[in-house]
Amino acid sequence: MTVAGWSEMSTVETPADEHVAPPSQIRTIVASSVVGTTVEWFDFFAYSTAAALILNALFFPDFDPLVGTILAFGGIAVGYFGRPLGSIVFGHFGDRIGRKKVLVVSLVTMGAATFVIGLLPTYETIGVAAPVILMLLRFIQGFALGGEWGGAVLLVVEHAKPGRRAFLGSFPQVGLALGLTLSTLIFLPLVALPGDAFQAWGWRIPFLVSAVLVLIGLFIRLRIAETPEFEAMRRAGQEARVPLWDTLKTHTAQVLLAALSFAVIGAVFYMLFTFSLTYGTEFIGHGRSDMLVIATVCSVLALAGLPLAGWLADRFGVWRVFAIGTVLSIVVAFPAFWLIDTGSLVAAYVAYIATTVGFCATYGTLGVLYAQAFEVRIRYTGMSLALGIGTIVGSAFVPVIYLELLASTGGSWSIAVYIVVAGLITLAASTLLHRLQRRSERSAGIETTTAESTTAESAAAEIEENAR
Repeated sequence: MTVAGWSEMSTVETPADEHVAPPSQIRTIVASSVVGTTVEWFDFFAYSTAAALILNALFFPDFDPLVGTILAFGGIAVGYFGRPLGSIVFGHFGDRIGRKKVLVVSLVTMGAATFVIGLLPTYETIGVAAPVILMLLRFIQGFALGGEWGGAVLLVVEHAKPGRRAFLGSFPQVGLALGLTLSTLIFLPLVALPGDAFQAWGWRIPFLVSAVLVLIGLFIRLRIAETPEFEAMRRAGQEARVPLWDTLKTHTAQVLLAALSFAVIGAVFYMLFTFSLTYGTEFIGHGRSDMLVIATVCSVLALAGLPLAGWLADRFGVWRVFAIGTVLSIVVAFPAFWLIDTGSLVAAYVAYIATTVGFCATYGTLGVLYAQAFEVRIRYTGMSLALGIGTIVGSAFVPVIYLELLASTGGSWSIAVYIVVAGLITLAASTLLHRLQRRSERSAGIETTTAESTTAESAAAEIEENAR
């Protein structure tokens, strides 16, 4: 029987934590993960922000403004459909040849697609080819993102000491908040450009700037070492020949439950950071700058909230913190929209900040929650595949669903219902995932001890051989 979670981790560590990286190297590894995910998410969110603000007029001008916005948001869905394919391809090579090499490729791929979006002619220039190419580039972005997150989390978690894994494993999620912060901040002065400058050329700047961020990310990422757990697993000859097949054969339940555990994160995220721009400007009447500032404030708060969630998870348990965040997201769903619908900007701040707290508790612990569910030899594939499926189910169509719910019901209460249902699904799935992990660890206790003994003997033999 295979060993899931941290028990499996113990089979590839020496008893004295010989392979745990020193503090200086850990800081470089954490910085690499944060910068890499920041670049990837900045690129991804630049489109989401532009879709809410301007892309409907540039690439779908023949439609009603609301329909054009729905079509522009459809590009978000296209990006998410690229993620499962990316998770399979990058996960395969990440589990076969190493985490670091794959992360370099994913970063370059994302940066190239984003830069080309910044150069893309609009519908007025090349007609229907413009939205078709835009959707293709969005698919490539999603493909690259499918390989980024799992590897970035593993790069940190598989280097960290026990008792610090949840805290350090939360930092790749900080990249989401940083990427979102940068993407919204860069749009703030651009939407204030005089005349039609923003529509003519200003919207392109965030996409073109990404090239600089990619170079910075590559400089840091190329300096780090491969994770010790992967290296130990490879030396022991335990690599999965076909990681996707082994994952589906032995961990199908974990993949499905982990994917469903993402539901509330996607629902809350788009309520906070993308749909909020459209809802606040077109339905409530706030200015675009006001809504961008709210989104920026929430993302800045997440910079502290995500690591705090990881710190708490190391002390009180990963699943417990994740579950509390899920329950909080359910509880505040209706009150948040009651406040937003008053039209008061102050009330909107209160609503969005309260919602951010629940989001931080869930997303900040998601990486370690996933890592615990899969053994080392298939962990990259398992985590990436679960997230890829989870984002299709829980994120891909959320902005479009929210707009359709508003159009059909005429009230935000339907969106609150959606968030509550997503939260209940997440709570049930994460609870089952947690119980499955605990059951696997208990049933594999004897084998874990044997594996630890074997690894210790191998490590001792290797040290003796080196001494000779």
